[in-house]
Amino acid sequence: MAGGVITTGAHPKDLWPGVQKWFGRTYDEHQVEYTDLFETMGSDKAYEEHVLVTGFGLAPQKAEGASVSYDSESQGFTKRYVHVAYALGYIVSFEALRDGKYMEVSKQRSSALAFSMRQTKENVGANVYNRAFTSGYNGGDGKELLATDHPSKAGTWSNELSPAADLSEAAIEDLCIQIANAKNDRGLKISLMPRCLIVPPALQFEAHRIVKSVLQNDTANNAVNAIRAMNMFPEGIKMNHYLSDANNWFIRTNCPSGMVHMDRDILPLEQDNDFDTKNAKAFKYERYVFGWTDPRGLYGSAPA
Repeated sequence: MAGGVITTGAHPKDLWPGVQKWFGRTYDEHQVEYTDLFETMGSDKAYEEHVLVTGFGLAPQKAEGASVSYDSESQGFTKRYVHVAYALGYIVSFEALRDGKYMEVSKQRSSALAFSMRQTKENVGANVYNRAFTSGYNGGDGKELLATDHPSKAGTWSNELSPAADLSEAAIEDLCIQIANAKNDRGLKISLMPRCLIVPPALQFEAHRIVKSVLQNDTANNAVNAIRAMNMFPEGIKMNHYLSDANNWFIRTNCPSGMVHMDRDILPLEQDNDFDTKNAKAFKYERYVFGWTDPRGLYGSAPA
């Protein structure tokens, strides 16, 4: 090498110490993110069913000597979670086995296989959010996850900001007020609280400016940032790389049985040889489901 120019026919990895490790290296991947979007529950069945109950209404006045009024706790809707299987494999040819290339080839492909399986799970989970405003992807109450007209025994209720608005301090406050006014299916107020703000990559910087500024964001007012001062998002901001819409944003709440993820089967890598071709085969199999039971687990906005 002279003047930084390669003067031999050698491969660069043979000329520069430390360069070897970069050849054949796979891309780095993101940390697991679906756990920020869902509560993980166990499952040992082909499907699981969650049944909501409505509770009781307000107690009426009782006149002297009159009988007590009795209310009935009725069943709400039923949400069925059916596990879905996902599997993918690779093949190492018999010739590669004979030439002693199995370890080299299999190590690279098993790493790529694990990468694909993890990406699949992230996309399946994020698609629940990506379709949250889409009619036809309905929950147990017959409505999409985020809607302005969820049915209940006390009338309809909304977990969607209406009119929809871009991510801003005012829009976040409006949605947090909506969460604070939440009621159960009998119209009684419940202690629903925001847990975290969930945004796509395009909104991560704006989200941090709004939530983490000491004073009010983008104003000349010497006013406290109420969102930060009140610790409205105790679990912080969750940026998810798999959200497909650059404008939609969400607030996940402390609602029990809200956003649900269940693993049924997470099997280790399985390997065997094909009798006819003598090729080596390996595959990964997983069975799981993502969804929601009570839509009060998520609030959001879908600006145009």
